[in-house]
Amino acid sequence: MTKLALSLACTQTDRAAPILDARVRISGCDVIPLPGVTQTIFRQVLEDQAFDIAEMSMSSHLIQVDRGVREYVALPVFLSRSFRHSAIYINTKSGIKKPEDLRGCRFGVQQFQQTVGLWVRGILTDEYGVRSQDVTWMNGGLEAPGGGERLKLDLPEEISLSPIPATETLNGMLTDGRLDALIATKPPSSFTNGDSRVARLFPDYPSAEKDYFRKTGAFPIMHCVVVRQSLVDQHPWLPAEIFNAFVRAKALALDDMKQVNILRLTLPWIAETAAEVQSLMGGNIWNYGFKESRHEIEHMLRYAHGDGLTGRHLTPEEVFDPSTFSLLDKVQ
Repeated sequence: MTKLALSLACTQTDRAAPILDARVRISGCDVIPLPGVTQTIFRQVLEDQAFDIAEMSMSSHLIQVDRGVREYVALPVFLSRSFRHSAIYINTKSGIKKPEDLRGCRFGVQQFQQTVGLWVRGILTDEYGVRSQDVTWMNGGLEAPGGGERLKLDLPEEISLSPIPATETLNGMLTDGRLDALIATKPPSSFTNGDSRVARLFPDYPSAEKDYFRKTGAFPIMHCVVVRQSLVDQHPWLPAEIFNAFVRAKALALDDMKQVNILRLTLPWIAETAAEVQSLMGGNIWNYGFKESRHEIEHMLRYAHGDGLTGRHLTPEEVFDPSTFSLLDKVQ
């Protein structure tokens, strides 16, 4: 049987690398690896449908599902997860000392639809009673002017979102106090450079994030894997084979952390760190699969509707290909 030649665009991470470098193969397929930067990949998927298989922003995918856009279907392979208390930065002159102080603030975000913002807003609502409509949102480039939403949004009137001036950056506006707070996937340069005017809202964010996991059991999902719908229609076996390949690839990554004869990762005590994380989160610290991650998916669907990113409260079954519902995160 002739194999399918399929392009795969995703970030080069330990859990994706075994597929990109062909140590793990997708049965019935020859993969054309296209490692890249996620923000670029997302735009190419949304604007040009450029790849057969791709890493995709969960929040943007939810918007597409809500709008009935079906060029791609999602698989419950979550190539990016991240706790997000660490993503909130404040101007130290703003008077913000605790999360509840964010009410009424000017809050910067690169894109309102980014999944990092979806989770931060949901956590602030659930844990601290600070709702999306309680602040003024401003979007723009973090370190360089420009940016803008990947998809055009139609938010409820009670949620205020406007762009920052075209020549400004979020980092600059946070530093000089024109923004009170900022959500960012990486630390702004003002913070990394030690500017005393910028700090984290949660200085001891690892403790806050561990407490959050103990309370909710949620390890926030950022990105899924999407596959061209026309390919799935022609080859119904394809989603399962892609899912199983990513499960095998992740297993290799997790096993690398346990190898201590020669450290596979450039970090001392990596095995001890992995054991500590497993003691908190359980044996499978990075779940794939529909059933295993349903509670986190339900969080996201509630947050997306509450933010006005989706016009209705989607169900988890609407978001993923039905053939993946029963697949298990188990090496086969």
